[in-house]
Amino acid sequence: MATANKNLSFYDKNKIPNAKSLRFGIVVSEWNDEITEGLYNGAERALLDCGAISENIIRWNVPGSFELTFGCKKMITTTNVDAVIAIGSVIQGETKHFDFVCSGVTQGIKDLNVKFDTPVIFCVLTDNTMQQAIDRSGGKHGNKGAEAAIAAIKMVTLGK
Repeated sequence: MATANKNLSFYDKNKIPNAKSLRFGIVVSEWNDEITEGLYNGAERALLDCGAISENIIRWNVPGSFELTFGCKKMITTTNVDAVIAIGSVIQGETKHFDFVCSGVTQGIKDLNVKFDTPVIFCVLTDNTMQQAIDRSGGKHGNKGAEAAIAAIKMVTLGK
């Protein structure tokens, strides 16, 4: 397991560029909100810890993870953000719906990264169980939201 020996919340602040002058969009799925709220809180804390100003963090909600792609596209095209973080949680069920949602949102976010010059960070948990999602949204494996925030800062400053 990729996260078995890693804390998703860990970063060395001395190696992260200061985010004071950057604007971030965060698009959050309302589905599995107990997980996505934890991820959002982790992302927001990490951005603020790295110098981002709270007024420069814009949050939009969408109904589910499948809708993240459209929400991120609208945020890129209608607001002035330097990066967007897409936050969602899809948990395996009894049908193939899980596979279609995971594939759709993954490909959609990839397509946004190809089409636009604004990085879109994939912070969508695709877990087999609710416990796995809990463990990665502030539980024993840390918080994937914090990891996504650090990736957003690094991607905005890539090549600068």
